[in-house]
Amino acid sequence: MRRRDFIKKSAGAGMVAGAAFSIGGFKSFRAVKENDKYDMVAVMGGNPDAMFDLGIQELGGIGTFVRKGQTVVVKPNIGWDVIPELAANTNPLLVKRIIEHCLKAGAKDVYVFDHTIDNGVNCYKNSGIEKAAKSAGAKVVPAISEKYFQEVEIPGGIKLKKTKVHELILEADVFINVPVLKDHNSTRMTCCLKNMMGVVWDRGFWHANNLNQCIVDYALFHKKPALNIIDCYNVLVKHGPQGVSKADVVQMKSQIITTDWVAGDTAASKMLGVETSRIEYIPMAHKLGLGNMEIDQLNIKRIKM
Repeated sequence: MRRRDFIKKSAGAGMVAGAAFSIGGFKSFRAVKENDKYDMVAVMGGNPDAMFDLGIQELGGIGTFVRKGQTVVVKPNIGWDVIPELAANTNPLLVKRIIEHCLKAGAKDVYVFDHTIDNGVNCYKNSGIEKAAKSAGAKVVPAISEKYFQEVEIPGGIKLKKTKVHELILEADVFINVPVLKDHNSTRMTCCLKNMMGVVWDRGFWHANNLNQCIVDYALFHKKPALNIIDCYNVLVKHGPQGVSKADVVQMKSQIITTDWVAGDTAASKMLGVETSRIEYIPMAHKLGLGNMEIDQLNIKRIKM
């Protein structure tokens, strides 16, 4: 692709973020009644930490989800050995601020981990997430050995009937999912639902046995995120999930916060400029009642900073 053509396409992708606030996933299609609770909050125009500060307030604050004395797991995407500017991993500023909110709400412990694709030590370090998480007071734990994972049954799973899940997910009081929105060469997009591949041991089984079905099967597991916080600050719009260079990244300066991961993925697909139906696992999960992809039915709060 010629540079001029890529810039044109990149600019179009960036415009998707703005358009979504008025014509797409971030529009509130129904009147908001007094004391109505929002199903989703979408923030645009600030830094990741500042956007989270504003967004979480609209859902009642982090205290709505985290109680004093609870153990919390914050699960970002830390899969790749690249710097934050390449947008293959969750933005470290966002991870840090989420942890700070949790601890301020009285969480006993906050843990951060991911079963990485590249070398775990390098991913944790070069993503900037390990340093950010520790500076905020979290415990960053490894996921590089099968000994950290316990086998569980997936009731109703079609392809994925059992899998090994990281012990922290099974033991935590609160699980917060913090994916980064990006292009993906197998599923077209990775976001909330697909971020669960970082909590299991055998990702290879998923790829070899209908990846989209396994993503949906895992979503049947009872230990679901209490909150999904989607990082759309820098978005990898091509050559995902790892990317090649900064030319693959569009700065959208956006964030989506929701308790419904199917709705979150639907809104994210609009940010990426992809027809939601092309991302097979989203309508599959919707059909099973695992969330709502009909986001025109939702009460969505939009904030422009």
